[in-house]
Amino acid sequence: MEPDFVKLAEAFGALDLRAEKPGEVEPVIRQALDTPGPVVMDFRIDPDECVYPMVPAGKGIEEMILPGH
Repeated sequence: MEPDFVKLAEAFGALDLRAEKPGEVEPVIRQALDTPGPVVMDFRIDPDECVYPMVPAGKGIEEMILPGH
């Protein structure tokens, strides 16, 4: 079970933003950049989508997956 990052943000008093469709990504990023203070952005991506470079859930930045690997 994955954490609900929106609820986690709320618990710490941060703005919580979520994008579930490609058309929501840019507005979420713009809103985050225009917001003073902490912001948590949760981007929901289909597991079969090719999004690289990618850091798998629960892994560290040193375990990044690059295209073709």
